[in-house]
Amino acid sequence: MFVSVPRSLALLACIACLPAVADEPRYNQISLRAEASSEVAQDLMHVTLYTESQHEDPAQLAARTTEAMNKALQQARQAKNVRVNQGSRSSYPVYEEKGQQITAWRERAELRLESSDFTSLSKLTAALMQDLKMGGMSFSVSDPIRQQNEDALLKDAVTAFRARAQLATEALGGRDYKIVSLNLNSGGGYQPEMRSVAMKHMDAMPTPDIEAGTRQISISADGVIEVQMP
Repeated sequence: MFVSVPRSLALLACIACLPAVADEPRYNQISLRAEASSEVAQDLMHVTLYTESQHEDPAQLAARTTEAMNKALQQARQAKNVRVNQGSRSSYPVYEEKGQQITAWRERAELRLESSDFTSLSKLTAALMQDLKMGGMSFSVSDPIRQQNEDALLKDAVTAFRARAQLATEALGGRDYKIVSLNLNSGGGYQPEMRSVAMKHMDAMPTPDIEAGTRQISISADGVIEVQMP
């Protein structure tokens, strides 16, 4: 005799027949961190110059700012081994004392320079500061140098992680360990900046001495190990 079984009941029966699957419990897991680092000479120099002025007529102000920036750009593009970029440019109204009526407009435009040739960029900065003002100076490590150092540190970071994992295993009385997860991350220190005050009389120095300093490049290894007990 044929008995019709509802489809939902048949599906539940099939599921019930499947063996129970559960994640294998993991014990004695430890989170560890190791790091390898080195001091790298900063080989890129960054300079920000700007022009800022005020005028009652916003059109005349914009024209004056454009003229100053075009002059600086033409001069900067003649320098060798210097990358030139226009930075931000903004204008805003200047109000009278009661803050109800606009009395003038003020505009600011930036010129950003970058080079690994410190002498060339220093001379260009000194020349441009005849008309522009110093916004800031900073130093950094170029991408090729950073990558080269990070690649060298990666192996050291993994070796340090394994050494720490072995110490943790021995401390727990384990016979061995296995790595459950491992993440490698790069990092660096801050970029020291030279204040604009120190550059006020830069035009009087034909070739100023620049000390770029160093920056710490590091690779950290963060992971989890599972200690295998006897």
